[in-house]
Parts: sequence; C-alpha cells; structure tokens
Amino acid sequence: MKEKEAQAGARVQIKVKDKIYEGNLLESYEKDALLLKLDSGYNIGFGRKDIDSIKVLKHGNPQEKKAGPGEKISPQKKNLPGISMIITGGTISSQLDYKTGGVKPLTSPEQLLSVAPKLLETVNIRKLEQPFSISSENMTPREWQKMAGLAAKLLNEKENQGLIITHGTDALHYTSAALSFMLRDLNKPVCFTYSQRSIDRGSSDATMNLQAAGFASLSQMAECMLVGHATSSDNFCYAIRGTKVRKMHTSRRDTFKAINDFPLAKIWPDGKLEILNKNYKKRDNNRQVNEDTAFEEKVALIKYYPGASSDLLEALIDKKYKGIVIEGTGLGHVATSESRLNWLPAIKRAIQQGVIVAVAAQTIFGRLQPQVYSEGRELAATGVIHTEDMLPEVAYIKLGWVLGHTQNEKEVKHLMGTNIAGEINRSLSEKDFLY
Repeated sequence: MKEKEAQAGARVQIKVKDKIYEGNLLESYEKDALLLKLDSGYNIGFGRKDIDSIKVLKHGNPQEKKAGPGEKISPQKKNLPGISMIITGGTISSQLDYKTGGVKPLTSPEQLLSVAPKLLETVNIRKLEQPFSISSENMTPREWQKMAGLAAKLLNEKENQGLIITHGTDALHYTSAALSFMLRDLNKPVCFTYSQRSIDRGSSDATMNLQAAGFASLSQMAECMLVGHATSSDNFCYAIRGTKVRKMHTSRRDTFKAINDFPLAKIWPDGKLEILNKNYKKRDNNRQVNEDTAFEEKVALIKYYPGASSDLLEALIDKKYKGIVIEGTGLGHVATSESRLNWLPAIKRAIQQGVIVAVAAQTIFGRLQPQVYSEGRELAATGVIHTEDMLPEVAYIKLGWVLGHTQNEKEVKHLMGTNIAGEINRSLSEKDFLY
C-alpha cells in the first residue's frame, strides 16, 4: 500500500475486497478513513483497515493544469468575429475542492475559457465581465436588472456580434425569462449556458455547452436563449427560447427542456446549426437594444395543493403584495365552493384590494382551460388572469415586470395577455410535448 505517497488531489486506484475503485483522493479529517471522489461526482469513504492496496496513478491536483489560478488564455485570433461574455457564478464557474469534496468558485473568470479552447477558435472574446459571482438560487430581481443593463451596453457595441452569459442551473430559467422581458428590441443573440459538472471533471458538460453557445452567438437568432446538452451524451446541443425552458432534472446534463415550444435550433460541436423553429426574431446589428428593467418585487408565486389553506393568500394580502401567481391543478383549478377550504373568498378579497391574481398550470405542459369544469368557471368569475400556456415561473417574472410598469388593472390584464417575449404559444401541437 502506497498511502503515504497519495496526497489529496492524487489520482488513485483503491482495492477493497477484490474490487477496484478509481478516482481522486480527497482530504479526510477522520484518521481511520479515506475519501475518494469518483468520476460520477459522488464521494465514497473507506475504512483504512479495509483497504487492501492503493495505487497512485497521477500525483497532484488535476485541475491546476486544466484551469489553474492565473492561467493564461490562448492568444486570440484577431480576424475572428467578436463577442462578449458575462460570468455570474454557478457550477460552470466552479472547480473541485479536494479538501472538502465539494466545489468552490474559480479564482478568476479567465479560468473558464481554459476548458473551451475551441470556443477561442470560433470567436474573439472582446470583453469578459463578472458583475457578481453567486449561486443562481441567490439571484434576486436586482441581479437580473444589473445583468440586463450590462447586457444592453455590450450588445449595443458594434464590435460585439453576440453575448454569452454563464449561470448556475437551479434558477437559470428565471433569469433567462427576466432578461427576455428586460431587453427590448433585441438585436443580437443572448446565449445563456451552464454546466451540471464542474469544469475540472472529465464528465463536465461545460466544454461543449460553451462551444455551442459560441456558435449560437454568431447566428441570426436575436433571442434570449439557453444553450446546452440536448442528450446525456456529447453529441449535440439545443438552443431553447428563454421564456419556454425549464430545468427538469436534478443532475442530468440534458436537464433543460423546451416547454410548450420547439427548441429554436440544434447545434453540433463542429459548428453545424440546424434551425428547428423558425419563429424567432432576426438579427439586426443596426438596431439598438432598449434596457427596460422596471420590476415590482412584491410579487409571489405559490402552489395550490389539496388541503392547502387560503391563509397563504391572506398573509400575502396583509403584507401588501401587489401580485400573486397561483399554480393551479389541471386546467387551472383551486379549492372552490364545494370545499371546506374554499380559496375563492380570499381571492376575491385580494382582487378587491387591488392585488393582481394570476393562475398558471402546475402541470407545466399544456394550456389553461377555465371553462371546462365548474371549478374553473367559479375561479374565472372572480377576475383572475389565466396565463394560457406560460410556465408558472415565467408568469411570475412577467407579472413582476408588468407591475413594474403599471398597476392599472385593465392595463395589467392586457399586457399579461400580450405575447411580449415568446412566452405565449397560441398554436400548441402534440409535438410540443416532451420534444
């Protein structure tokens, strides 16, 4: 056994009861145990007394050579089209911490480019901006507004052909929706991308996602879109509209799926780009993007469930919320007059006090149909806004954005029913389901 030669970060094979485990050795604070980071991303512990042998395959910390602090970016080719990048945080901006077995932020945004050399063979990164570095679940409307302002500035620079924004996955679809509304008269592609695996792991999806985002940023699609793995393999990526996308799996690399819409395009690692959905705004480099970041933060998104008390609504009314989006069951339902937990009185009270109440489908796919069942008709009669086929998260973002501009009930209802950023698909088909 060569345990003394195996330091944290070393690539090793550990033999336990005739079974071989391979991975990177982690620092252990238990003197009687060793920790190993497997290629799957999971950690496994071994009692030292149970280990038959340890074989060191490679010394040192692998990520230092791949994306070490201060590593220089390969010289860029000046004749390539220029784009800019905004780095915000998340797994794509992280690397493995061999002391804890978790991930930690990169020490500089330039490290990210070291894992995507082919990106630098496609585009010239003119500017690399990092307005903040936070996990996506810690985002607030203030970060969306700051990001939108920076994005508008970069897009209006004639030398930029497009923009890539890297972001954590958990709440990425909230941000992509927010910028879809906040960037008016979009002129060039805005490509959000991500990774489910940190950049130092062999299974990282960052390399291909960044590469595909580079190709998409030069396309004719002047849309806020999310670009990432279409399957769990490294074969191609999808570009999906920012208001029609959702994270649908906790850990799969192809976690993001188009909802009630076709993906905009399929993008291969060699740069081939196939348009799948011709319903997109066309690039116009002469058009100026308008930054429109007004947003009402006192908007809530809540889920109705059997047995839910309307006390949830009453609390929001008492806290002077301006808007509430309810995820209703099925075609858009909540408990009505037949239930002892009837929500209708609370909804009526909210509307009477000037609170905008909207309903979205917690089924995710499909369109609300309030007139089919009596429960839906009772709810519609209160004056709620039915958000058609919008995702609940998008309905929340849109209502906050609309209320940032007007709190006139008639104007709000009109704007919520207007397709502003591709959030409403009035011609759903069977092919839109689980594409």
